Amino acid sequence: MKKALLWERKCPVTLDPLTIFSFLVVHSKINWNKNYWKCISVWIDAATQIFYSLGAGFGVLIAFASYNKFDNNCYRDALLTSTINCVTSFISGFAIFSILGYMAHEHKVKIEDVATEGAGLVFILYPEAISTLSGSTFWAVVFFIMLLTLGIDSSMGGMEAVITGLADDFQILKQHRKLFTFGVSFGTFLLALFCITNGGIYVLTLLDTFAAGTSILFAVLMEAIGVSWFYGVDRFSEDIQQMMGFKPGLYWRLCWKFVSPAFLLFVVIVSIINFKPLTYDDYTFPLWANRIGWGIALSSMILVPAYIIYKFMNVRGTFKERLAYCITPENEHQLVAQGNVRQFKWIPLQVCGSLFLPA
Repeated sequence: MKKALLWERKCPVTLDPLTIFSFLVVHSKINWNKNYWKCISVWIDAATQIFYSLGAGFGVLIAFASYNKFDNNCYRDALLTSTINCVTSFISGFAIFSILGYMAHEHKVKIEDVATEGAGLVFILYPEAISTLSGSTFWAVVFFIMLLTLGIDSSMGGMEAVITGLADDFQILKQHRKLFTFGVSFGTFLLALFCITNGGIYVLTLLDTFAAGTSILFAVLMEAIGVSWFYGVDRFSEDIQQMMGFKPGLYWRLCWKFVSPAFLLFVVIVSIINFKPLTYDDYTFPLWANRIGWGIALSSMILVPAYIIYKFMNVRGTFKERLAYCITPENEHQLVAQGNVRQFKWIPLQVCGSLFLPA
């Protein structure tokens, strides 16, 4: 980020506020004539990017948080992490669009002709911009070292979620954690080799589109519904009170109960409806490639209904009793046996009780 800001000082033309604003307009696909504000794909990309940058839904935050003390102030940590992430992304936007404006000025072309995303921005546009700076070799080395450290850091966080989750459930993996960590790292390395072959950019585009697009939004939607409606906002608030000594305010409970699930459901549905065949520059992926991509996406999404069916079939009792056991925490299963199922109470009463009880 510091290097990007230094580049801005090297490019006087990019410091014009009007020029910077125009870059923001282009990147956000805001075109007043075409009314692109109504283009829903912008909001889908924005929602996906938030999960990428914050790590929500990947299990990374939960894995790291599992090492905290029980009375850790998670409320403060959540606000601090989100604020730092949003501010960093905002500053990054100015750094990126400054480079785009500089390249457009140098090549005497429109901003739309240089604006790109993904690997093209990192490995083509930025190196070309760096090559025009004084001491370009030094800045190129620093830039790619930054990319390397960012990649390693992101990989460590992603693998920690897998390693911690599996090691906590399977004692044999926990006993041989170092060997298991090596196996996961080496296996990931072998799979990543496909991305540096001659056709690696197409593999990367396929994975970038399907591996964590709609699937991650669907995963977070299931988490939001599971915590807010099945586990219950009231139970969740009580757990937080045990940890920090106070319950979350009404604003947070409304967001957890209604706003977040509704927004995520809308984005997931629209992302599926508005799906278009995958392309990279002028190349259109064949039908079988799109099917493979959806297979990759469904490989994680299908596990949710599959486990629901598995759990439901392995619980004894009538249909209603099975459903009650499946949506009730195990430490309250004795209440189900007594017929006292909180989730079966009249929904408006349950909603009011969970939201408007004094914090």
